[in-house]
Amino acid sequence: MKKLRQKLTPLLFFLFCLSQNYACKYSTKNNPATVSQIEKIESILSTISEKKNAYTKGMIWINGGAFDMGCKDCKMPDALPLHRVQVSGFWMDETPVTNKEFMEFVEETGYKTVAEQLLSQEEFPELAKEDLGPGSAVFVSPSSSVDLNNPTDWWRFVLGANWCHPEGEGSNIINRFDHPVVHICYQDALAFCKWAGKRLPTEAEFEFAAKGGQSTIFPWGNELKPKGKWAANIWQGQFPNKNKMEDGFKSTSPVKTFPPNPYGLYDMGGNVWQWCSDWYSADYYDELKEAGGTALNPTGPGESYDPNDPNLQKKVQKGGSFLCSDQYCTRYFLGSRGKGEIFSASSNLGFRCVK
Repeated sequence: MKKLRQKLTPLLFFLFCLSQNYACKYSTKNNPATVSQIEKIESILSTISEKKNAYTKGMIWINGGAFDMGCKDCKMPDALPLHRVQVSGFWMDETPVTNKEFMEFVEETGYKTVAEQLLSQEEFPELAKEDLGPGSAVFVSPSSSVDLNNPTDWWRFVLGANWCHPEGEGSNIINRFDHPVVHICYQDALAFCKWAGKRLPTEAEFEFAAKGGQSTIFPWGNELKPKGKWAANIWQGQFPNKNKMEDGFKSTSPVKTFPPNPYGLYDMGGNVWQWCSDWYSADYYDELKEAGGTALNPTGPGESYDPNDPNLQKKVQKGGSFLCSDQYCTRYFLGSRGKGEIFSASSNLGFRCVK
């Protein structure tokens, strides 16, 4: 069990950090292991070729504009201060990438996600050989209430868990082709984007699109449950042990189950977390505010800056997931922020593309 928890550390720490606000400088330039990881990703991407006839079908054109970025009332220090940002127009997928779409990518390229690969004994010398098997982090609801500061009470590293076996061996996606693909780490998302002739959105692009041209609390409006109906796939009940499933779903839902935002985009809040291209920095918004004026097409800081973990690199994630509730996470609030270690994957983590 100790070894298993050691293996869980890089996979789960980002989940723990979602509810924390720390501040500790981290530079990729001064960490040889980190530079090696980036080189590894670049090497993998060099083997991916863009598919023929890449197009914008299933994408929505988002006219550019200026907006106040951040979240004033979220009580999340890393989402402050509000600062003025302008983005140019771009195409965005109307939904997160689905299992069907990711399957097409895998069938054409033979790509294997990080969750499908054996861990390296060189990178994890403390692990026994039998603990190096491929797998990913899966949400498992505990039988009773637990301390919300200890995510290992509801996350398990499950051997065999990956995008096509979301809960591990014995599970499949046969009836989930229109659900968002999950167990996707940053490298996996980049690989798909390259094949599709697209890219990941910047944090500013994602937030601008999620707002839908309005100044509301959530992507769907100002009420969590408008007209008595749930507008997104999020957690109802006591987290993490009692899911009332009032929205009809225990985990992911088909990508067009809930109404789109004013721009016609689905699942901009809830269902699955979605990767952005920016490095995560706890004080990046302070930097932009201090620079003054309006930031034009910001692409994030030059390095990761997360507080509690000087040995891991993190990218921004947006939107929250089916596990977010008013008791834990609440990252379905517009302007709120998440972050994830670049090689981490889980059963509530996906992505969408832009171009």
